[in-house]
Amino acid sequence: MSITVYSKPSCVQCTATTRALDRQGIDYSVVDVSEDAEAFALVQGLGYRQVPVVIAGEQHWAGFRPDMISALA
Repeated sequence: MSITVYSKPSCVQCTATTRALDRQGIDYSVVDVSEDAEAFALVQGLGYRQVPVVIAGEQHWAGFRPDMISALA
C-alpha cells in the first residue's frame, strides 16, 4: 500500500505525523501542497482544509492521528 502525506512547511502536526510514521517503520512519501497545485486541489477535493492529509490506500484522514498511524503498522 502506498502512503502519501500531504504537508506544508512549518506544520507542527505534519512533523508529528512523519515522525510517528518513522517510529513505526512505515514507508511514505511527502508532497508539499504549497508547491504542488494539483496536490492542493486533490486535498481540497477530498474536503480537507488543513494539513497533514494522509492517504493510505483507500483510507484518508487529516491532522495528527496516532491511532490511524498505529493501525497501519
